[in-house]
Amino acid sequence: MLLSYQYKFRHRNQQLDKLSGWLDRLRATYNWWRDRIKGGHQEFIQVDYCDLKTRVGITRLTGRLVRGTKLDNPWKTGEGKGKKAGKKDKLPQRYASLIHETNLINLKASRPGNRNIDAAILQSIPARVNESFNKFFKGGFPKFKGRHDFKSFSYKPGYVKIKGSKIYLPKIGWMRFYNSRSIPDGFDIRTVTVKQKADGWYVSVRIENKTVPDFPIIPDSEIKTITGCDMGLTKLVYLSYGSVIDHPRFATNKKTKRLMRVRQQRVSHPQKESKNRSKPQLKVTALHNNNKIQQKSEAYQWWVANKIIEKSDAVAAEDLPLKNMMKRCKPIKSKNGIFLPNNQSVKRGLNRSISDPSWYYLTKKLEYLAAKSGKRRDKVNPQYTSQTCSKCSDVDQDSRNGEKFICTNCGHIDDANLQAARNVKSKAIEAYGLTIVKKIRAKMVRVDCSKPVQLNLCEIELCERLPDNTLPQKGSRGVWARTQMAFNCLSGMLRK
Repeated sequence: MLLSYQYKFRHRNQQLDKLSGWLDRLRATYNWWRDRIKGGHQEFIQVDYCDLKTRVGITRLTGRLVRGTKLDNPWKTGEGKGKKAGKKDKLPQRYASLIHETNLINLKASRPGNRNIDAAILQSIPARVNESFNKFFKGGFPKFKGRHDFKSFSYKPGYVKIKGSKIYLPKIGWMRFYNSRSIPDGFDIRTVTVKQKADGWYVSVRIENKTVPDFPIIPDSEIKTITGCDMGLTKLVYLSYGSVIDHPRFATNKKTKRLMRVRQQRVSHPQKESKNRSKPQLKVTALHNNNKIQQKSEAYQWWVANKIIEKSDAVAAEDLPLKNMMKRCKPIKSKNGIFLPNNQSVKRGLNRSISDPSWYYLTKKLEYLAAKSGKRRDKVNPQYTSQTCSKCSDVDQDSRNGEKFICTNCGHIDDANLQAARNVKSKAIEAYGLTIVKKIRAKMVRVDCSKPVQLNLCEIELCERLPDNTLPQKGSRGVWARTQMAFNCLSGMLRK
């Protein structure tokens, strides 16, 4: 089993300065290695193989012939681990990340401040650079890391120790942290990541225990109940059994929006890339953290996810393309070259209603809790879920009018979002072939009697009196107590 715990540091001022200095040096090292293409001039050269091997080398990145000082020698020398006794190197050409690791010694000599940084952390930087270059064709060309983009560094397994509410980081020492939850026994510490946020420094500890099995998944034959979920705009989630979860609006309420507008206006006044501009920008960032907007939102999402998961054996939700839903409207251009209104202002309100409750992270928490509890989280096609009648299965766009749903075929009236949640549930049952047990509500029976009893003033149950001329009682809320109250009331009315 593999888990991850996050804690907040209780650092001293000296440790804070050391962490900040490390982050600046590691960012400079990342940017220096990212510039490996510009370091050497690249050109296509047609030469013999002997000249190719002795003078230039073909990089794995672009397939070009590179002659540069930063890449060093791209060919293995056959010494050490590269070649064993009597054997040849299987891959005589070294990767770019391995070439960068060999330059660590030269880098420490040219930058004495890097000697105080742990060697394992410096070795992890070439791996991060290499990962960014591997995503070259998917995410675009790797960019330089600015001061606000490079916020973390990681330790390799076996270097960090934890004892109570203290953690030992190499080259930094023992640091205190808020031990919100203790690490279970038998788990080994793997990768440890130190990250800077707006409200302080945090440490993320990854722990693993191979003897503990992963979370089991319930088979389809054992699924008896399922809950359909539909994301809403006025409300957060609509559930198939009729419940509705409210939208808290932590970031879009009137007070927070006004405070955010004032702070963002103060950011726009100073000159760009100046210290006077970074100060109000930190206040905007702190508003999301110190004002507990982000913390409240995450806590509310965990509460919602737990509430949905514990109700049934499986959860079905729509597979929504959120990235496409939040795209800007296409511009409409007239024949004269003038851009016409395209309802982008209305689309902005829709985007805000999706991003404020964070539908994406809520679905991720549902997946995590479902896997942790051994339950299923199924995805269905969202097409026509809010336009289909759950009674007669008729599909008609005219059946929906805003938040109301009136079937044009059978006249069924319901809330449009609740109707969609029920259709999501039925779609999941058909797609995965589930056998669902229908729940029948039992009749409400009073606790103090086996059968429901209804007593009126003129229908009093007869019973024998006690020696003190009173009726027998069985509890303050029992049948006999209420019978006596009715008898006393009737006797008082007769006396009058």
